[in-house]
Amino acid sequence: MPRMSAVRPLELWTISIPHPRHAGELAARAEAAGWDGIAFTDSQNLTGDVFAGLALAATATTRLGLGTGVTNPVTRHPAATASGIASIQALSEGRAVLGIGRGDSALFQIGLEPAPLVTFGPFLRDLRAYLRGEAVKQRGFESRLRWLHKSLPPVPVDVACTADRITFALGASPERLRWGIAKARAARSAAGLDPEAIEFGAYVNVAPHQDVAVARELARGGVGTFAHFSGMAGSSADGVAPEDRAVFERIHAHYDRPNHTLGRSRHAAELDAAFLDRFAVLGPTRSCVDRLRALVDTGLSKLVLTSASFDADREQAQVSRALLEREVLPALRA
Repeated sequence: MPRMSAVRPLELWTISIPHPRHAGELAARAEAAGWDGIAFTDSQNLTGDVFAGLALAATATTRLGLGTGVTNPVTRHPAATASGIASIQALSEGRAVLGIGRGDSALFQIGLEPAPLVTFGPFLRDLRAYLRGEAVKQRGFESRLRWLHKSLPPVPVDVACTADRITFALGASPERLRWGIAKARAARSAAGLDPEAIEFGAYVNVAPHQDVAVARELARGGVGTFAHFSGMAGSSADGVAPEDRAVFERIHAHYDRPNHTLGRSRHAAELDAAFLDRFAVLGPTRSCVDRLRALVDTGLSKLVLTSASFDADREQAQVSRALLEREVLPALRA
């Protein structure tokens, strides 16, 4: 398969939390470090408001892409979600991206489970209609965003595994990403859509460090979080090695929700070295670059790279972040 990056430049995004006091500063640092975009998590009980954070980021930057990483179809009406991200699109003059999934911490923090696909699909349909300025029937009322800026293009909708792009959270296995891409293209063909007229990206846990053991501990919390998505109800066992399927299901069944994203969580502490090495991109920068290039070669045009867990050793996390921005990113662009 030809490299997607040969046709479209590879986008490299980072992900962070929308801290009310520091969102603008985080975005400015990301822009200065050479990232193409920053995605802020949407989890109202754990972080500040995502759209407030993106607004601060928009005013602190000039070229950086700005996205939700990710929002969900439950905590807001589609009109409210569309209005929020369209506001960022107007404020940033066209740099917004709406990342959306079925929901995770934003929902379990209020006692809810991820949205089922039967409600996720209609939400996406209405959301995209609002973003295009179209009318949406709401209980017999013709509802639309009447203030929408017609001079700006509609905000792209990026679905964390229809939409403008699918961004997978399947780990760092090229084989599993190929499976996901094939499945998405088959679904588009079945729906009468062009299977090639969609772009693909991936969330990948990355921790460059000369000491692989240190890299594993830096990534442990994030790996635990992203791996449990594959154990959610409705996730397919296709394309997954049996030993990994067992890990995914165990993590999700025993997910330590009070310690979401943290390396000290019970589920993350149980992950062995072999699983961490398979699911994440860890170790010396040359190895990280080679593995990330192998993922891009599956047909990806975007990588969202997640770095050290929030409770990881701060000094080592800074070492890893520096390697990521000063060595890995330039090598990927080259």
